[in-house]
Amino acid sequence: MSPHPAEGAAAVFTRNVADGIHRLEHAHVNVYLVEDDDGVAVVDAGLPGMWPHLTGALDELGYGPGDIRALVLTHAHFDHVGTAARLRQEYRTPILVHDADRYIAAHPYRYRHETNRFLYPVRYPKAVPVLGAMTLAGALNVRGVTDVHSLTTESGDALPGRPRILYTPGHTAGHVALHFPDRGALISGDSLVTLDPYTGARGPQIVSGAATADSAQALESLALLAEADAPLLLTGHGEPWRDGSAAAVEQALARGAS
Repeated sequence: MSPHPAEGAAAVFTRNVADGIHRLEHAHVNVYLVEDDDGVAVVDAGLPGMWPHLTGALDELGYGPGDIRALVLTHAHFDHVGTAARLRQEYRTPILVHDADRYIAAHPYRYRHETNRFLYPVRYPKAVPVLGAMTLAGALNVRGVTDVHSLTTESGDALPGRPRILYTPGHTAGHVALHFPDRGALISGDSLVTLDPYTGARGPQIVSGAATADSAQALESLALLAEADAPLLLTGHGEPWRDGSAAAVEQALARGAS
């Protein structure tokens, strides 16, 4: 997909990173479109600047207003709800989020974190271009959403791809991951990433304390990702990890909190 001139950065749309799962990356944030015979679901909503790229991807796949079965939020931080309000308004898309993240969905900048995020660009210069791209993509202008539905571990049966919903708290209190066993894929959200926007570090890891509520709990939650034993890990930030979720968890545990 070509860059939209108002957004300042190109997006990359990769179809079928796994069977029927498509990845859209913009400003170092990933959104996933999951298809089956019953339709499509959007997993996470990126930043506001992703909007023209997201609608372009949906159009390429043949979906318009009223066609999206659900927007599923792995969690409700600002960089995962940036297009949620517009999807709800213009596409009439139901939004699903874990009850523990409802407040953050409505107030996407009011969330627990362990350390002062403003110190990170000084300590980690590699994060500056990442955070700069996110800012240009609208990271400071995200609208919250209140018209949401509860996402539970039983919700997957009604979603395209019929994912197993794994409750993985730590990054936020209501964080979830989506496991697609028959497709060999696991969408981890920010429970495990291959790029930490706050440090610029790459490779499997949890997100730093600048945006994580409880790093110890986040590390404990990785056990569920390892148990899934998915060949392909699709993260909220960074490139897909193709060496298996168990290996990714091993590396993330060795790295620990930051």
